[in-house]
Amino acid sequence: MSTVVFYEKPGCKTNARQRRALEAAGHTVLVRDLLTEPWTAERLRDFFGQSPVPSWFNPAAPAVKAGAIVPDDLDGDAALRRMLADPLLIRRPLAEVEGQRLAGFEALRDRLALPADLDAVPTGCSHPHSPCATPGSATSRSTGTPS
Repeated sequence: MSTVVFYEKPGCKTNARQRRALEAAGHTVLVRDLLTEPWTAERLRDFFGQSPVPSWFNPAAPAVKAGAIVPDDLDGDAALRRMLADPLLIRRPLAEVEGQRLAGFEALRDRLALPADLDAVPTGCSHPHSPCATPGSATSRSTGTPS
């Protein structure tokens, strides 16, 4: 399995669900705060590869939803300047896997061959005689039994 450096917005329920799916699939997830990470334009640009500039943006970001920022109207340099000023604009999660940088869960899911339906990723123990805690919980790290 892979080690995934996972840049998320703390408190985001979707990012938490994605992270749990990665862990349930057996990957080691190293969580980073997307909003406080010391980004540079060059480093951030590496996550987007050849994808078009509008796809770099989080469509749910308040400035995008309000129309204050129109991703289709920006070139790469302008987009990166905006994202460095307001990290909420960045499509998330960003991820690093085995030296490859990816933006958006779809790219990460494809890279790791996870099912499109996250509900299809088993969580917790599949052994019928042993109730196990879900991956990453305090009980699974300590005793292996739920509290």
